[in-house]
Order: sequence, then C-alpha cells, then structure tokens
Amino acid sequence: MAEEIQDAVDAPANWSKQWQRLRRRRWWLAMPLFTVWAVVWSVSWFLPAVYRSETLILVEQQKVPEQYVVSNVTADLQERLQSMTQQMMSRTRLLRIMDEFQLYPELRSRRTPDEWVERMRQDIQMELVQAPNRRGDLAAFKIAYLCRNARLAQQVASRLSSLFIEENLKSRQQQSQETTNFLQSQLGEARQSLSEQEMRVKEFKSRYLGELPGQVQSNMQILGGLQSQLQQEMEALGHAKQQSVYLESLLGQWRSAQGGAVLAPSAVDQELESQRAQLADLSAHYTERHPDIRKLQEAIIRTEALKQRLRPAGELGGGGAVRSSPGTPLAELESQLKANRVEIANREKSVKGGERQIQGYQSRLNTAPLREQQLADLTRDYDQSRKNYESLLAKLDDSSMATNLEKRQQGEQFRVLDPPNLPQKPYSPQRLRLSLIGLLAGLVLGVGAMAGAEAVDDRIYCRADLKEVSDAPVLSEIPPLLTVAEVARKKRQSIWQWVAMAAMVAATAAGFGITYWLG
Repeated sequence: MAEEIQDAVDAPANWSKQWQRLRRRRWWLAMPLFTVWAVVWSVSWFLPAVYRSETLILVEQQKVPEQYVVSNVTADLQERLQSMTQQMMSRTRLLRIMDEFQLYPELRSRRTPDEWVERMRQDIQMELVQAPNRRGDLAAFKIAYLCRNARLAQQVASRLSSLFIEENLKSRQQQSQETTNFLQSQLGEARQSLSEQEMRVKEFKSRYLGELPGQVQSNMQILGGLQSQLQQEMEALGHAKQQSVYLESLLGQWRSAQGGAVLAPSAVDQELESQRAQLADLSAHYTERHPDIRKLQEAIIRTEALKQRLRPAGELGGGGAVRSSPGTPLAELESQLKANRVEIANREKSVKGGERQIQGYQSRLNTAPLREQQLADLTRDYDQSRKNYESLLAKLDDSSMATNLEKRQQGEQFRVLDPPNLPQKPYSPQRLRLSLIGLLAGLVLGVGAMAGAEAVDDRIYCRADLKEVSDAPVLSEIPPLLTVAEVARKKRQSIWQWVAMAAMVAATAAGFGITYWLG
C-alpha cells in the first residue's frame, strides 16, 4: 500500500521531469524531424509523375440458355485469360503498340527492344474480380496501364481493352470451329467404319443365306415338309416296285400261255385289289386332285381294262410262241412295264434328291449355332459403330449450333463496363505517403538525437537529478542572477525560437496540403 502511494506521488514528478527534458531538447527533436521531412518532400516532387488509367471489363455469359445450346468452348475462363494475356504480352504485339503510340522515347535511343518490351510488361497491370457468392468464378477483370502522360495512359488502356475483347471473340470462334472440324473428321471416320461393318454383315448374310439364326424356324418347317415328301416318295417307290413285280409276273404268265389255255386272272385281281386299297388309304389323307391319287386312279382304270382284255390263249393264233402286236394285252403289259420302270427310276431319283435336300437343311440346322455366334460378333461390332456414329452425329449438331452462336457473338463475351479513365492525379510517386514516411523517419531520428544528447549530458538541472547522484540533503538554492541585457536577449531568443517553430509547423502543414491537392 505504501509503495502504491509512493508511485502515485512520483508519477507527476516523472511527467514533469520528462516535460522539462523535452523543453530543453526541443530543437534536437524539431530540427531532424523537419529536416528529414523537408528533404523527402522535396525529393518526391523531383520524381517523375506516373499516371494510371484503368478499365473494367465485364464477363457476360452467353445470351441463349445452355439448356438449348451448350457451348463447345469448355476451357476455364482463368486459363483462357492467362493464354490471352501471354498472347497480348508477346513481343510482336507490344512493339506494335509502342510504335502506334510512340511509347518510351527515352528508352529507344539507349536500350534494346527487349528492354522496351520488358518495361511495358511491367507497366501493364491486370486484376481479376471474383463473382460474389460464387467462389472461383470470375465476374470481371481490370486492365490498367501506367504512363507519365495521363492522356496517353488512357489511350493505351483503351487499346489494350479492345485487343482483349477482339482476342476473346477470335479465340472462342477458333476453338469452337476447331471442335466442330474435329467432330466432322471423326464422324467421317465413323461413317466409313459403319459402312464397312454394314458391308461385312451384308456379305455374311449373302454368303450364309439359309443358315442364319432367323431362318432356323423356316428351315425346320421346310425340313419337316421334305421328310414328309420323302416318306411319300419312298412309299410310292415301294408301290411302283410292287407294280413292277406284278407286271413282270403277269407278263411271264402271259407268254407261257400256249394253245387254248386261258390265262388265270388271279394276279390281275390281286393287283386291282391292292391298287384300290392303296387308293382308299391315300384318299383318307389327300384330296382327289392330289397327283398320286390321280395317278393311282389311272392305274386302276388300266388294270381293269387289262382284265377285260384277257382272252383264251387260242385267240392268239395256233401253236406258237406268244407274239406281241399293237393293241394286244401283251403289248399293253410291256408298255405298262416300261412305264413302271421309268416311274421307278424317277421315284428313286426323287428320293435321292429329297435325301440330299434333307441333308442340306440338316447341315444348315447344325451350323446355325456357329453362324449365330459369328453373326453376333459382327452385329456387336456393327451396333457399336452405329452407336458411335449416332453419338458423334448428335455431338456434331450441338457443336455446329455452338459455333454458329459464337459467330453471331451470342456466346460468352467481354464487355467494357467502365471505360478507361483520364487520371487527374499521378499514381506514383505517392507523395502524401512519402511525406508521412519522411515525417515518421524524422520523428524517429529526432527522438534518437534527443535521447542521445540527454544521455551524454552530465549536468544537474533539478533536485531529482542531484538525488540520483548523491544522497546529501539540499540546504539551499541559488536563483539565477541575470542583468537587464541578458533578460532582453533571452526574451528575444525565445521569440525567435517560437517564430521558427511556428514556421516549421506552417511549412509542414502547407507541404501536406499541397501534396494532398496536387498529388
């Protein structure tokens, strides 16, 4: 508690002591402060003024909704800006701009063109403006140019902004057209591949016609019909062979007949009964217009006629071998036997043909699984080529629409939102900031000088200083004894000091005012 009271008592004394030191060393603080500020302020006015003209370019999205036309320029905007910036900062374009506006005349006589280009690159500034509430998306960007001539800075900034807009339109149209051209070339290759696949499928179907998977059912139906026909032909062949045996037997009996003997008609009756039984069997399955039924009916008629013509052997002439003459039963039997042999040959030929056809269709059915696998492979390649072709065709249509959109300047484009301004104050040097820096540096230097002067001064100015040196008590104080002349001189010095101090303050304030208004 006693220490806190003592600190409270010593606090005003310490402030008083510091104030006394400040009054004694005020010129050690004021002179460096004013001198450093004055030097920095003066030098700032000798530095060349550089003006900055800035333009704001808005990134406008395409005017047609993307749900109708999707852009085929998918490069990121920042990447395209970097690419365009590299193109704009190329040596050729910058030299062309410098020749157009006669920039950097002070460098042309003593520097190389590469140094001119590097200097202009340093004077061009770009700043990206992010879209609010959409992180990573650009809403606009700024282009600025630094020059010692304000009007020239505005003109160059305007030229740079127009070049960026033109380059963006040209770049987007070129990229869109290249995408469309690429899709056209890919579509041509896909069309050729699809045609080749179609030709392969067509050749395969033509080569293996009848063995294709889609013809299995019809082949089975045809095979069933052929088997039924073969069965009929084989049955007809059997009947024809039986007929042949009957005719040969009858012809043998007829030829062996001698004199007045009568040829027994039992064989004819048996054949007639057999033919009628066969006719009844066929009539149960087929109509009367069926060729086998008609042929069998004609055979029955001939057999019945033959039976009626059978006469006693004595009518053939006396005592000799049986002769064959036209119109006789013998001639008719021989004719029937000959026709029967032809029928047997035809039936056998038909049976062999039917067997060959059945074998062919059975071979088709046996190879159907293999052809199905081969056709599936070809069809799979064809379907893949067709899907690829249709996909490329749809993409080409979309890309062509996007290219037309870019050519009509309805896609994403740059628009000048704020045209380049005519700067009224220089961008650099920033004289107000330099003045503040000079003032701060002078203050630091003044405080340091004041502290140094106080540290090397070993004189005692007050009772507190004496207490720091010695513990002896103070018995009395001797006041200063000044003459009238000394008092007057001291008064004049004080007035001049205050005038000088006021002048420095006024000069500092005036310097800051001029700097603020004139830049």
